[in-house]
Amino acid sequence: MSTIEKLLRVRPYSTMRVEGDPMGREHWLYMHSQQQAGVRPCFRTELMDEMWSYLTSITLRECQREPGQLRHVVLASDAPAFNLGGDLELFSQLIRNNNRERLLAYARRCVDGVHHLHNGLGGDVRTIALVQGDALGGGLELALACHTIVAEEGVGMGLPEVLFGLFPGMGAYSFLCKRVVPQVAEKLILDGVIHSSEELYRLGIVDVLVPKGEGERAVQELIRQQQRAPHAHLAMNAVRSIAQPVGYDELMGITEVWVDTALALGERSLKTMDRIVRAQTRNCAAA
Repeated sequence: MSTIEKLLRVRPYSTMRVEGDPMGREHWLYMHSQQQAGVRPCFRTELMDEMWSYLTSITLRECQREPGQLRHVVLASDAPAFNLGGDLELFSQLIRNNNRERLLAYARRCVDGVHHLHNGLGGDVRTIALVQGDALGGGLELALACHTIVAEEGVGMGLPEVLFGLFPGMGAYSFLCKRVVPQVAEKLILDGVIHSSEELYRLGIVDVLVPKGEGERAVQELIRQQQRAPHAHLAMNAVRSIAQPVGYDELMGITEVWVDTALALGERSLKTMDRIVRAQTRNCAAA
């Protein structure tokens, strides 16, 4: 069996749930499926491996279809949180061991995924983030990489990395600067505040804001609207890549700064990171 055939096989996933329509026009990916009690809904390496493998399989399927047909990929979550960001427990371990190689490999894996999403999985896909629970750090970066962010009211969204001396290094600055002016992007990164989805909607970062429980219906309606003018939305993908490109080299250059900054953190910052991990674990166990 060829590599392409293996990637195209439908297989069960241990960290996520996927759904789609028979015509292959919609692909829904729910992170943190079958989440065990106390397991944090963050970017564990197992989740990233399965997500990027699934998205690659979609890209390969699109290559085999007639060009010019609009598809949609929706990123959502089965956990109470959308995504709490990077694996802080792993970060703490790698920083204490001064393991730059593994930390950079993790960061590169993140960049590979968000860059692929931002580019519409090759061009014929519109990506939608459905945020029904907190999206923090890398979780917000994932949402920002998508074409459209649909969020429910009362959700926390923010970039708290500054609390332990870091910054969000896997696309936040680049993607935010496509939605707000750089001064606002830097303020959001450096204040470490968790904002409400309502606040980010007023800033123009969240595209669609709906009442609690109405997120999936809103995404379905958005997909129906876009399918009424598929060529216009496919053209907008191309226009966006010309007028507002976010290059891979740019993302990797920033993430290398992130790695070097992380490795310079002292024990006080790492202990703050450890406390956040314990708090997240307790909250997940209680959910």
